[in-house]
Amino acid sequence: MSSTSPAQPRSPMAAPRSFLWARRIFLTMLTGFVLLPVYVMVSSSLKPLEDVSGTFRWLPSGLTIRPYIDIWSTVPLAKYFLNSAVVAGAATVCSVVIAVFAAYAVSRYRFRGKRVFTVTVLSTQMFPGILFLLPLFLIYVNIGNATGIALFGSRGGLILTYLTFSLPFSIWMLIGYFDSVPRDLDEAALVDGCGPLGALFRVVVPAAIPGIVAVAVYAFMTAWGEVLFASVMTNDTTRTLAVGLQGYATQTEVYWNQVMAASLVVSVPVVAGFLLLQRYLVAGLTAGAVK
Repeated sequence: MSSTSPAQPRSPMAAPRSFLWARRIFLTMLTGFVLLPVYVMVSSSLKPLEDVSGTFRWLPSGLTIRPYIDIWSTVPLAKYFLNSAVVAGAATVCSVVIAVFAAYAVSRYRFRGKRVFTVTVLSTQMFPGILFLLPLFLIYVNIGNATGIALFGSRGGLILTYLTFSLPFSIWMLIGYFDSVPRDLDEAALVDGCGPLGALFRVVVPAAIPGIVAVAVYAFMTAWGEVLFASVMTNDTTRTLAVGLQGYATQTEVYWNQVMAASLVVSVPVVAGFLLLQRYLVAGLTAGAVK
């Protein structure tokens, strides 16, 4: 004689079945909306140019890895890759180092003009980047004419340009994170014989690693994919990836399969870094919520 256990009653706090099905449908549609462009990019990067230039087919008739080989010879992609890595890496390091010192000073000390400084740092985020393009161009040209320091068309000039809009956000974000670190840690470090810098690097910085990583990821992603300033402030020698991808379009033809392949290759460092640092990034962006 078989016994069947009675069905478990639904909890009064459980969501209605209609809501669960609506959520599943919505998430499925959202996933398809996100993955569809990725599928188009991947499939187009594996097609011959004749197939990409003609009528789009969801299922490619033939696959080839030739576009991934040709992208390095059609344009100097390796040089653009190096320029982007140097510029984005240097801008990230400078943003993190300067933001750590500035945010620690604002968070831990009282000084005249502190409120004006924080409001000014935050207000810079209200202005569009194109507003600073012409002034920075004129400043770099005049500095080059007066001192011989070539900022226009150089990596150094592009790094300084990226600092103008990544550094304010980095400082503002780290101020909030340092405020969430208990001041008792600083006082304990000072009692143990550490100076202000010792307390910063031995106590505060290790406790603020998630916030610092979030700032670093933001600065790197901003510099890696920026197009507007890179298209004006660089030349053939210092051109970055975001601008160099335009080289796959000539006056007579556009190598769409190579564009798609190069775009995927360019996205690999950012995607890999985001996946590796995702835990720290989420913790840094939610700084102060639970402390």
